[in-house]
Amino acid sequence: MKPFQRLRAAFLGAALVLSSAFTAAVAADPVNVRFILDWKAQGPHSWFYYARDAGYFKEEGLNVVIDQGDGSAAAVTRIMTGTYDAGFGDINASIQMAAQQPGKAPVMVSLLYNRAPFAIIARRDTGITTLKALEGRTILTPAGSATFKLFPALAQKNGVDAAKVKVNNAAPNLIEQLLVRKESDAVAQFGATSYMNFIAMGLDPEKDFNWFFYSDHGLDVYSNGILVSPQLLREKPEAVRGLLRAIHRAIRDIAVAPDKGIASLKTVEPLTDAKLERQRMLYMLKHQMYTPETAELGLGDLKDSRLAASIDTIAAAYELKQKPAVGEIFNRSFLPPKAERVLPPLAN
Repeated sequence: MKPFQRLRAAFLGAALVLSSAFTAAVAADPVNVRFILDWKAQGPHSWFYYARDAGYFKEEGLNVVIDQGDGSAAAVTRIMTGTYDAGFGDINASIQMAAQQPGKAPVMVSLLYNRAPFAIIARRDTGITTLKALEGRTILTPAGSATFKLFPALAQKNGVDAAKVKVNNAAPNLIEQLLVRKESDAVAQFGATSYMNFIAMGLDPEKDFNWFFYSDHGLDVYSNGILVSPQLLREKPEAVRGLLRAIHRAIRDIAVAPDKGIASLKTVEPLTDAKLERQRMLYMLKHQMYTPETAELGLGDLKDSRLAASIDTIAAAYELKQKPAVGEIFNRSFLPPKAERVLPPLAN
């Protein structure tokens, strides 16, 4: 081989090595995912933090930054604005947004709250024993609450004139306190959130309050799950699959070892009441995630017929000009296999 040929071969060989090294480096770069919660960090959010702390996101090639939220409906709009790539939010709010701005609303890829936790909670001393009795009374709600966004649909189902119900907004951390101080007659809230907050306040949730769960009053809708932006679905589908694998893996771990989740939660909120948040987490798992439907389908999936009925209900209640199809709202094709989504026996 001539000197020039040897030099050329050496140069090409070096270039190939550098190119391969650069390709490997690029492949090793994690995909950044900005993730918004529905609420302040509590027990039912522990699996997101645990998936991060246990390295599950990293194993999937993801760098997930988790921010606390201010309402499960608000999470939908935060994703729509492009501030976040994904989040934990309300499927019903997504239905409304999909009807109003087709193609721009986030898509749910895994439903976690199979049974909706939405509730109207009234102080027992108000004498409110029926939903109709809310007329002329005051309801308190966080501004981004998915629970109250669905109140018009609940009112319609139960013959309540929603226009006769006064609504005030308050900071999420003050809702129960203001109710107890008689600054409102009732609140629209996630049941588990208020239930545990009442316990922390030294009150008896069962004796001191009347509870009106939406699911018991004709509004059998789904609730929160993992929402992702259309852009993330389109441009980085493998990142979406990895995100779901990591989250479902973390949920299964925590269902049998709740203290692992609480330990991760305390890294975010050091002043967390571990006992209370453990109780809240197990409450949500038991009541919203361990259902006959999840036993049949595995956590994360849903029944198209039930979602279609929810879309009909919401379209009618909000007089939506167009009704999105089931496939515009929920996409199950990114879910892990059912074997990876079957929930293990729940710890005590």
